[in-house]
Amino acid sequence: MVIGTLIYWLAVSYVSCGGAVAVAFLAFGLDRIDPSARGAYTVRPLLVPGVVLLWPLVLVIWRRRLTASMEI
Repeated sequence: MVIGTLIYWLAVSYVSCGGAVAVAFLAFGLDRIDPSARGAYTVRPLLVPGVVLLWPLVLVIWRRRLTASMEI
């Protein structure tokens, strides 16, 4: 029972972090990563499940792109 509860809370924590990253990324980061996505607001809800599940990868790519754009 304890292991099941632990797995549940880990999954809830992971999805919660993913939701926060999805909101921030789709509001502020998508336009900086992909310039062709500017103004494409109808596509953003379709990206939410992918960003929620792959949020660590999204954060790494977002940081690399921001760092690369600041060096120029």
